[in-house]
Amino acid sequence: MAISKEKKERLVSDYQEKFSRSKAILGADYRGLTVVQMGGLRNELRSQGCEFLVAKNTLIKLALERAGLPVPESLLEGPTAIGVCYQDIVVPAKTLANYAKEMEQFSLKGGVLGRSRIGPEDVVTLSNLPSREVLVAQLLGGMQAPMGSLVGTLNRVIQGLANVLNARAGQLKPEAA
Repeated sequence: MAISKEKKERLVSDYQEKFSRSKAILGADYRGLTVVQMGGLRNELRSQGCEFLVAKNTLIKLALERAGLPVPESLLEGPTAIGVCYQDIVVPAKTLANYAKEMEQFSLKGGVLGRSRIGPEDVVTLSNLPSREVLVAQLLGGMQAPMGSLVGTLNRVIQGLANVLNARAGQLKPEAA
């Protein structure tokens, strides 16, 4: 069924708004997935702060151009489902990469990360990164280690001074007696 010009314009402006707010746009070829599988994938991605839309390639291209984002040509070949990630991008990339591993009819196409084009191999690389929470914990641990080292060093200096003063006090007491 044909879509009216007004509806196409509404869809393009809706996609443009979503693409402008997103941190990443991940594309996949969904041919061969059942409705139940697509629904499961949509629900899983929604719980991760990501929308999963099926859209016409021409509308996706227009929306990307209007949002000022690069248009990856690989994204516009064949039927395309788009994951629009608003929060953490690693977890949705893991989900899509796992689906691509488990279901041979589902394949990654690449997408846009920030303002850069990425290929399917880049989505797999993203999926291998630790989650945001793990990265923040690693960063804080790395920042805490030098501080702990400094505190330990200062404590040893103060402890050494206290030991010297105690030893000297012990030497002076027998003379006073």
